[in-house]
Order: sequence, then structure tokens, then C-alpha cells
Amino acid sequence: MRTLVLNAGYEPLAIVSFKRALVLVMNDKATVIERVEDDPVWGSHGVYDRPAVIILSRYVRVPTSRRVPVTRRGVLRRDNHRCGYCGKAASTIDHVLPRSRGGADSWENLVACCLRCNNVKSDRTPQEMRWQLRFTPRPPHGTAWTVRGTERSDPRWEPYLALAA
Repeated sequence: MRTLVLNAGYEPLAIVSFKRALVLVMNDKATVIERVEDDPVWGSHGVYDRPAVIILSRYVRVPTSRRVPVTRRGVLRRDNHRCGYCGKAASTIDHVLPRSRGGADSWENLVACCLRCNNVKSDRTPQEMRWQLRFTPRPPHGTAWTVRGTERSDPRWEPYLALAA
């Protein structure tokens, strides 16, 4: 069981185990705002609510330069597993400016790509192929990218994740 941790300003910070969340609550560092019904935690000194969402008592400053690392999985997820050239289902990634010509492994230079388009394009640019990208590749933004684990979220988290999006 996992618990969503919100900053004092209701922005999502992290996802932790329910045990860690319970420790924060018991030490008065957080408050339970959503709990799992009919599934309490039994302790030697009593019964406690199993937290689904907690909010910290004090505001924690988060560095603004939280950069999301570039990964194959991340590019596919950002592009919704759709080819940046034809729109079909994508299983590979492509460098818009090929690496052989100095293209970087960056969010702005990588797009999801279907196998066919990737093989046809080879080491050419979209302009040389007379192809158009369906969108301009950009770094991802939003809570789902900075807080790990929200892709497999609990339905009770949705209102709190939507606030930060």
C-alpha cells in the first residue's frame, strides 16, 4: 500500500509506503486527509487509520530545477506511444537531428517513432525526407513527471494530482 504525500500547500511531493506515512502522522509531522476505509492498521497501542493521502504540517521547499532525466520510456510516455511522424503506435524513439550529425539525447531532439518510420528515415532529417513532425518536442512538465509512481495512482489521489497539473 502506498501513500501520496502533499506539501503544506497541497502540491504533491512524493509517494511513500503507508508505514512511512504513519510514522510521519504519529510524529505530528503530517495529517491524514484521505484514508483507506475498512482496512485499519493494528498496533500494540491501538488501531490507526491506514493513510491514502497525507499533508505535511510544515511547508518543504522544493528545488525549482527538478529536471526530468531523458529516458526511452519517458519519451514514449510523453508522446503517448504515438509516432511523431505518422501517428501510428510507436515502439522506438528517433533523434530528429540524427546523432551522426551531432543531435543530442535531449527532450527537444527525441520523439517516439514507429519501426517503419524509424527505418525509412534512417540518419536523415525530417526536412530532407519532406516530413513534418506532428508536434514540437518539449521537456515534460507537471506533477506526474516530478513525483515518481503517479502513473499507477490510487483513485483517491486524483483530486490532489489534478490540482497540481
